[in-house]
Amino acid sequence: MVWCVVLVCAVAAVTDLAWRRVPNWLTYPGLLVGLVGNSASGLVPEAWRDGLGLIGWEASLQGLFVCGGIMLVCFVLFEIGGGDVKLLAMIGACLGWERGLEILLWTFVLGAMAGISILVWNVGALTLLRKLAIYLLASFRLVQWQPLTEADRALLRPSLFLAPMAGLAVLIVVWGWL
Repeated sequence: MVWCVVLVCAVAAVTDLAWRRVPNWLTYPGLLVGLVGNSASGLVPEAWRDGLGLIGWEASLQGLFVCGGIMLVCFVLFEIGGGDVKLLAMIGACLGWERGLEILLWTFVLGAMAGISILVWNVGALTLLRKLAIYLLASFRLVQWQPLTEADRALLRPSLFLAPMAGLAVLIVVWGWL
């Protein structure tokens, strides 16, 4: 199962970076392979299950619903793409809810680091600190938070590519790259 996830994440990273999409033709078969492969784990000799990374159908469904459910909430609240939702649900279905949740959290951490890096690159560290200081001082002086301008809001919405971050998260969790 791990090789299926790595392969799907690699292709998803390329399509996400090139066309800003994680296509259904990639995530749906990966999801199907995860569910069917893990459901068929009872037919495989027990000695082979660990080597193939099979976790059983219960763990596969739990991973699908836990990771997919969390990503669905993120889709509704935070404007995350639908392809990213399906990709991380597929990872949960292939690897189970525990590894899937760890990968999901690493994906968010790596995505946040990339977002902050993009923000600092586009705005500049000193300009960003100056704007933050002015915003905080104005908010404290007026005893309420000041709304951000549209220009500042646009700076806080960089295009994040979660598929490459999910691929890195898989490598971190599965092969312990950190």
